[in-house]
Amino acid sequence: MATSSSPESLRRTRILSSKLYFDVPLSKVPVIYSSAYNIAFFGIEKLHPFDSSKWGRICQFLASEGVLDKKCIIEPEEASKEDLLVVHPEKYLDSLQNSLTVAKIMEVPPVAMLPNCIVQRKALYPFRKQVGGSVLAAKLAKERGWAINVGGGFHHCSADKGGGFCAYADISICIHFAFVQLKVSRVMIIDVDAHQGNGHEIDFAKDKRVYILNVYNSEIYPGDYNARRFNDQKVEVASGTTTDVYLKKVDDALEVARRSFDPELVVYNAGTDILDGDPLGCLRFLALVPKIGWLEISPDGVIKRDEKVFAFAREKGISILMLTSGGYMKSSARVIADSIINLSRKQLIDMSGTQGTAGTGGQI
Repeated sequence: MATSSSPESLRRTRILSSKLYFDVPLSKVPVIYSSAYNIAFFGIEKLHPFDSSKWGRICQFLASEGVLDKKCIIEPEEASKEDLLVVHPEKYLDSLQNSLTVAKIMEVPPVAMLPNCIVQRKALYPFRKQVGGSVLAAKLAKERGWAINVGGGFHHCSADKGGGFCAYADISICIHFAFVQLKVSRVMIIDVDAHQGNGHEIDFAKDKRVYILNVYNSEIYPGDYNARRFNDQKVEVASGTTTDVYLKKVDDALEVARRSFDPELVVYNAGTDILDGDPLGCLRFLALVPKIGWLEISPDGVIKRDEKVFAFAREKGISILMLTSGGYMKSSARVIADSIINLSRKQLIDMSGTQGTAGTGGQI
């Protein structure tokens, strides 16, 4: 049994005293977003191919299509230091007080020259808000059957190390919150981002409560061969894989998962960097060479992939939360919005609040 001073007891205390879980009225749709998600500081963010305003553009598309009223969106709290300590050791969080460390994680070298107070406000604060969104998404998924954090999915960050534009391990944090607050004992991570989810692989390497299904391009970043050993189901797809082949692999993987594990919660890391032409869904030194080094998945293929995963959860009666993760083209926001619209049309999610219908919304 854990003593009052044991690491597990301290983790539990932090989770139970957190403000990241809060009651949400039924008039709100379980779509979580804050304008604070978007990263902008002096144009430096444009030196990384990631569309750092992607999250807001997704909501703008949903609002303009009349699918989501901005008044129905849920704003999360920022993850505090105590929340982050649920997974991250203090030494790692202290390292983020060094702008050079953050620059390496974000892969934007000029960030190293900025005062850390600016880096905290303009880069790490948006990430901490997204962590809060991922944590809250688990609670809402258990209450409503599904939830979407229009952000999050920082799957390259483990407890001790960030990388690949991922400074905080939101997937690991939200799962530990679910263990304690939601009394969940079995979680399945379905990670279909183009890149290997080495962060959560490391964090749950010896935790039998978590089943990891990881579908990724084995030829690209991060190439973490040690972490790959900790997947329960590893589906490696090669560069040049086409939509039909990819969707067949997803179908087969979900069938194996259906027979292998009975989760109470699915954490779905739905990266769109599998799209044909994504500048980081490929071998980096071949990023400017058309049709070499990346997957060749169409926008419709992404939409069908998401539908398959949500249908999997619906058929098994499992709560599911979706994180948007990677996706580095300007077109990714439109594809994600179209996928959410498709999930609504297929009645896999309900985008209407209990008070009124979704309108055109407004400025997000």
